[in-house]
Amino acid sequence: MPNIVYLDIDSLRADHLGCYGCPMDTSPHIDRLAREGVLCDHLFCCGLPTHPAHATLYTGRHPISHGIVCHGGAADLPHSVPVLPELLQQAGLTTCAVDNLADSKPWFARGYEFYINTTHRHRMRLMVTAEEVNSRAVPWIRHHRQESFFLFVHFWDPHTPYLPPHRLRHLFYEGDPSATPDDTLKAVDRQPLGDFWRKNWFDKLAPGLRDADYVRAMYDSEIRYVDEAVGEILNTLEAEGLADDTVVVLSADHGESLLEHDILFEHHGLYDCTLRVPFVVRWPAGGVSGGQRLTGLRDQRDVLPTLLEAAGKLAPEGVEGQSLLPALRGQGDTGRDQIVAEECTWQVKWALRTRTHKLILAREPDLHNTPMLELYDLEADPGETVNLAGQEKALARRMEQELEAWIALRLKETGQSQDPLVAQGATLGKRYKELFANTKLD
Repeated sequence: MPNIVYLDIDSLRADHLGCYGCPMDTSPHIDRLAREGVLCDHLFCCGLPTHPAHATLYTGRHPISHGIVCHGGAADLPHSVPVLPELLQQAGLTTCAVDNLADSKPWFARGYEFYINTTHRHRMRLMVTAEEVNSRAVPWIRHHRQESFFLFVHFWDPHTPYLPPHRLRHLFYEGDPSATPDDTLKAVDRQPLGDFWRKNWFDKLAPGLRDADYVRAMYDSEIRYVDEAVGEILNTLEAEGLADDTVVVLSADHGESLLEHDILFEHHGLYDCTLRVPFVVRWPAGGVSGGQRLTGLRDQRDVLPTLLEAAGKLAPEGVEGQSLLPALRGQGDTGRDQIVAEECTWQVKWALRTRTHKLILAREPDLHNTPMLELYDLEADPGETVNLAGQEKALARRMEQELEAWIALRLKETGQSQDPLVAQGATLGKRYKELFANTKLD
């Protein structure tokens, strides 16, 4: 039975990696992994942000099915819903997570024989560094090299705030970011966390910071930093003789908005910059190798059945995903016709994405005053900059009806009487002042 190492990089958008077309040298080790394995070009998360995305990853079910539609909400995952670590443990793998999600939702630790939380030295837990994470993950691999294992490694770089090591801060930016003619960070004043970030983040980067490109460069430097940690994991597997028969997966829970749609360095808004995530798999002994690219539409429901099939186990009843293993082995790449995504943390919205178009439907106004209905032609406008809802009314109406019919059917199938986004309501959108008013970074 192979080992499985899942490298989960929080807030990593696909298009800032070299293997996904980024022109900068942000990710040499991840790019090497992609050359040695298979890259999925269009894999999306079904729910934003961290809690809904990871719940889908762990269950193979859409948020409307497993019930975790928002981050930090009151809903808990029912014990009757099996999760990936439990299933892999039942298959005979020793299970370990280097993670901290169970701090807020204990069910994230279900099925792990070892649960290693490296974040307790930080008042703000997401400030844990990739170096700290690897200080536990790398020795664990060495100590358990004789066992078949599943290791889940959760890196928090490059999550906001982007504070890479000083040695990396000038890789992708030249000049003085406080002396630019225009203050391109004015948008921060329209953000729900704008004042907090100005006081607790931007001043740490550069006093009087004015250039948004500098903050973007810090995001890319954070990617380069976590890429070094990925390289250390890959080198450890090779040094221990485990690389050939280890399924290595590199992905993210969601992407990041770097001021697209006037959303400042955050991960909300159902646009491709936040929904599209990297997904790279290497497993030479299992026939997954050779620098292939899958171009079909996929989503995070497909992760669980893929890893279970690699471990020789069938997905349990209720799993909605489809195993990618045949496609990863070069046996066809059909993908999905469409993907439905939701957000109920900062915004309360649904999205229907096809290969060519996306419709975004709001249940209530949001903090950024974006339209209640948005329609984008993804072929002509991949950056989703021109809202066609007012021009292409027939298409918008048809997609809205299709989305509402999908939601209604899923509600009926799961025995729910109300849209869970409306029932649960946005969490951080209502509570951000309370949550962050007295928080300081360390």
